[in-house]
Amino acid sequence: MKRSVKKLFSLFMTAVTLITLFNFSVFASTEPVGFTDEDFLTTDGQDIVNRKGEKIQLKGVNLGAWLIWEDWLCPYEEATDHANVFDILTERFGVEGAYALMDTYMDNWITEYDLDEIKNMGFNCVRVPFWYRNFYYDDNGTKILDENGEWDFSRLDWVVNECSKRELYVILDMHGAVGYQSDAPHNGKADSCGLYEKNEQGERYRQLTDELWTAIATRFKGNPAVAMYDLLNEPMCDVDCGEITRRINNEFIYTRLYDTVRAADPDHIITLECIWTAIALPQAFLKGWENVVYQVHFYNNSNFIFNLFALFTKIIYSDVPMFMGEFFPHQQTTWENCFTFMNKINYNWCLWTYKATGHMMWQSDWCLRGSKDGFHRAKVATDSYEEIARKWGECIRTEIGFQDTGHYENNVKAHI
Repeated sequence: MKRSVKKLFSLFMTAVTLITLFNFSVFASTEPVGFTDEDFLTTDGQDIVNRKGEKIQLKGVNLGAWLIWEDWLCPYEEATDHANVFDILTERFGVEGAYALMDTYMDNWITEYDLDEIKNMGFNCVRVPFWYRNFYYDDNGTKILDENGEWDFSRLDWVVNECSKRELYVILDMHGAVGYQSDAPHNGKADSCGLYEKNEQGERYRQLTDELWTAIATRFKGNPAVAMYDLLNEPMCDVDCGEITRRINNEFIYTRLYDTVRAADPDHIITLECIWTAIALPQAFLKGWENVVYQVHFYNNSNFIFNLFALFTKIIYSDVPMFMGEFFPHQQTTWENCFTFMNKINYNWCLWTYKATGHMMWQSDWCLRGSKDGFHRAKVATDSYEEIARKWGECIRTEIGFQDTGHYENNVKAHI
């Protein structure tokens, strides 16, 4: 009797083991592998490398119009920039109502569907523009808290985690700093470049920007999915100050922010932007800046100028990798030339941008996914709360309200 019981118990345990092993093998084969510590990126001369010593050329796309908005890209009317949208919605529906509507927008503009699409197209990274109002209610440092009373970074957590599953690197781009770093509306508010002001208010803006970058760098320290921190998007853009003043201000603010991030995270790459002119940044070795990538943006009209600009920056900044963080060829500049030349000289790049709304965007080279003809924008000053919520609901999801522009197949696919 005892022998029979032992035999039955042995058979039972064997069956349990086999079932467990089977389930584990199925799970292991279907679950995305994701990034590991060996995929963590650093710089090596003019190359970006992982910890296995493999050279990585970043080829990606911006997630523009998701966390920070521009009127020509986004499904809204009757406002000039993101700050203006917020002010109008707050006046009409209160702070909670305004943020509830904006959360509806952000919940639907970029979803897992989009990250799958980007991965399937062959890109290996996304650049994620954000602004300080994703984390602060105001210019005074009033933090947006989550349900646990902690500072809310759930949007960045989500995109980093989801991209890691898909082995997409993430570039975290401060598109709009506290106080604003340019006069351009794309940093959140037009004609409001207060970050550099040499007064008490300017210093308060810089302190809050330090605080925000410290929190972000602390949060993602050691995370291999984060490729780099983009400290400021297009600093001093549209400011009529001359190149000498631009250079002084950029060096001033970048020196401060570099030290701020390095105190919280000594390991991740930091990218600094010289955008329109190659003389807008100092030589990294003279500043003692290490593990940095220099970034340019290009919106010009000649293949010759594009190639000359890219090559010139590779030569004068010979000790750092170069990154074309945004670009679009106008007039005589061709996509074929841009991609071929950048790939030839190992220039990292991100297209502007993944998706956009607006007239003729369904066939535009500005985006990979454009809104369909007849797409309705929210009229933020006159539509009802319910109508704005509807227009920023599922209808702005890519698979519902957008279509392929043909830009990927015609211009991009062959160069990834």
